[in-house]
Amino acid sequence: MARRQQFIECPPRAVWAVLASGHSYAEWVVGTRDIEHVDPAWPAVGAALRYRAGLGPLALRDSCVVRICEPGTRLELEAKADPFGAARIAFVLVPWGDNTLVLLDEHPLVGPGARLQGPPSELVLHLRNRRLLGNLARVAVREHQRAVGTGAGPHRT
Repeated sequence: MARRQQFIECPPRAVWAVLASGHSYAEWVVGTRDIEHVDPAWPAVGAALRYRAGLGPLALRDSCVVRICEPGTRLELEAKADPFGAARIAFVLVPWGDNTLVLLDEHPLVGPGARLQGPPSELVLHLRNRRLLGNLARVAVREHQRAVGTGAGPHRT
């Protein structure tokens, strides 16, 4: 299981706007190359998105389904990456003054990742999720600055 957190210098509504836009996932989810389809109901429970993911020349078609959605505060996804199995990925947004503390909890459900849990696989997840959260912060702050019309540079995250 991999748990991480990220302090993001913008309000929860701005972070939620990024999570609620399935089309933005390729910009901040590590390994995602492009989004092939986003269910129009995204991020409602049962809505799905399909995407291509990979490293180097290897690319796989994967999918992600919303399992729990509490708009503005909580989003839980089941990501399926055949032949590697599936994982639960949960985001919780905690208001922190005018900013947001994002809690991320990911763990494999089925497949090789679930059978090979341990320090090496958890290290890989932690590194990937640290980058994912940094990307999410960058995108959320940038989009928030655009929405409020400020020309301020990026905040530290």
